[in-house]
Amino acid sequence: MIEVDKMLAKRYAAGGPKAQAALIALDPHSGEIKAMVGGRDYARSQLNRIFAKRPPGSVFKPFVYAAAMNTGMGGGNLILTPSSTVSDEATTFVFNQKAYRPSNFRHEEFGTLTLRQALAKSDNVAAVKVAQMVGFPQVVAMARLAGLNDGIMPTPAVALGSYAVTPFEMAGAWTAFANAGTWIKPRMVLRVENADAETIHNEEGETHRAMDPRVAYLMVSMLEEVMRSGTAAGVRARGFKLPAAGKTGTSHDGWFAGFTSQLLCIVWVGFDDYRELDLEGAKSALPIWTEFMKKAAQIGDYRNAREFPRAAGIVAAKICIDSHKLAGDFCPNTTTDIFIEGTEPRGKCDLHAAVAPLESVSSPEANPQLRP
Repeated sequence: MIEVDKMLAKRYAAGGPKAQAALIALDPHSGEIKAMVGGRDYARSQLNRIFAKRPPGSVFKPFVYAAAMNTGMGGGNLILTPSSTVSDEATTFVFNQKAYRPSNFRHEEFGTLTLRQALAKSDNVAAVKVAQMVGFPQVVAMARLAGLNDGIMPTPAVALGSYAVTPFEMAGAWTAFANAGTWIKPRMVLRVENADAETIHNEEGETHRAMDPRVAYLMVSMLEEVMRSGTAAGVRARGFKLPAAGKTGTSHDGWFAGFTSQLLCIVWVGFDDYRELDLEGAKSALPIWTEFMKKAAQIGDYRNAREFPRAAGIVAAKICIDSHKLAGDFCPNTTTDIFIEGTEPRGKCDLHAAVAPLESVSSPEANPQLRP
């Protein structure tokens, strides 16, 4: 919080309001809560902000893209993959006869993006377009399966995390990504013992399937990209090197959600009176998440975080960046992406066909018919 305080000090006079922070960390495979901090100073305020509802901003966007990846499971007319493309050209969406015109951070436009790139850049316009393609009700259904509350509504604003959730809810929701598609409710109590150390109650974990393991793995890969090249690249710049996936979020407040194979952590930073923090999640919540995870990685099993295991039924394919089709031998710009088997591009790039050298068709030596 010292870093956040320094940035806020430029805006507020000495003695002005101080931002609050909350953090929850849990085992994404059992739901056991390992750490929970509800505020910066318990002596001054006993409010546990882990249970305070706030709009999560872009920390919600992975559920938009999970709904998009889920189109690969149904065999319908619309199949979206990480390499599918969307334009982020400014667009006015009309919903219930009302206009909605989202804009990107700093009003940037990037043109045509793959869905992988759009999530990495946290592109707002692209997120709303993807949600519209999939269907706003399908996005909400995905969020509800991940344990998020019934106040989330199927409108264009849902794509940008405009409906309030608690950090506790969001921690549970993100277990679906970190736990191969299975949602687990965070658990505070494992069992109750009497004075003789006899177990009189075992707390059974609440769990259900939220998404197919293949969909979850695609999302893990895309969230790794956010840390590699996107808005969460600051995690790596700050020295956290273990395999990890995560996402920044900015609304009135700053958020960061991320996980390794061993530990999931959500951080919220904001003001109790709901004023604008005016610091994006990458500058407020991300530094706290990174310092916590760096220290956690020095303890026990948390230091043994490993690469995320690939789900069965996932295939890789080499793609031409220019045509977004399977790369041919002459494609100058290529990348490898992953797909649910059967959804990878079928057609080969037709932009970069082989071109014979000029002399082979015009040189007199090569073509006797051209000789004088």
